[in-house]
Amino acid sequence: MTPSSEGWRPCSDRSEERQDPLTGTAGYGERWFLVEIDGAWGTHAFLQSRLDPALGRRLVRRVEGEGMRPLAIRRTGRRADERRHQSRWRWAYVDARPGREEVRWGSVDDPEKLLEVPLDGTAGEPSTQPVVCVCTHARHDQCCAVKGRPVVSALAKALPEHTWECSHLGGDRFAATMIVFPHGLYYGRVLPEHAEDVVDRSRTGTIDARYFRGRSALPNVVQAAQGYARSASHDYRIDSFHPVSSSKDGDLWTVVLDHDGTAVTVCLAESLSEPMLSTCSASRAAPVRQFVLTSIATAA
Repeated sequence: MTPSSEGWRPCSDRSEERQDPLTGTAGYGERWFLVEIDGAWGTHAFLQSRLDPALGRRLVRRVEGEGMRPLAIRRTGRRADERRHQSRWRWAYVDARPGREEVRWGSVDDPEKLLEVPLDGTAGEPSTQPVVCVCTHARHDQCCAVKGRPVVSALAKALPEHTWECSHLGGDRFAATMIVFPHGLYYGRVLPEHAEDVVDRSRTGTIDARYFRGRSALPNVVQAAQGYARSASHDYRIDSFHPVSSSKDGDLWTVVLDHDGTAVTVCLAESLSEPMLSTCSASRAAPVRQFVLTSIATAA
């Protein structure tokens, strides 16, 4: 079905109806490069925006070549005349790797100079404040706009200095989606009335299990293992269940986690879901990978 088809429903509504699991679905990204790009974005924010397309392509190629993820950001509610006169281009370097979490902010007066910003974490001013990015990328998927905008509006009122709209994060079917840096905490199906609480919990070192998808710097299978371990123990600290090892035998995964000095072994079965239309623009149903818990064991 397409948006013009009779009986068509948004991907996030279909996902919620199917009760697609959130755990273990966070998009991968150890390090990120955020660029403030005011104004409208096309399907690809760096190629269809105020940035010159050739420059945007070079910037994306450079960032991804360093193993990082580029992300466009903008303030919500900014007036159109303010957007037309952007004179400085803010950027942020984010390291979301456990134990190395860091945000560094900088700016340039010419977008061409974004190509000169060191991507090794040595440039910019370090910040201890969270960076909250809510996907509102309407041209990528309408669910991100319809469900993301109420969330970002609520957060912009409560936490204006920390809140940004952002380009595609992945997992459109889980809109509203958001990520909290520097830890790279992915959330989905966030409700406007709970968004501030999600951020407040991260600032106290815990996750909000109602909406948590996983940490961006960890593989999906480890995200899933941590999710099951947290549910079993009711320990929702961000840094609990540090990954020690993971191995695969056929479709079975064994993930060992360190829980305050005690080894926790989580066994998962990897499988494929029933075929689904996972985005609003999808025209062909396809299965997605998922992890089902088979056992959890704590070392004596």
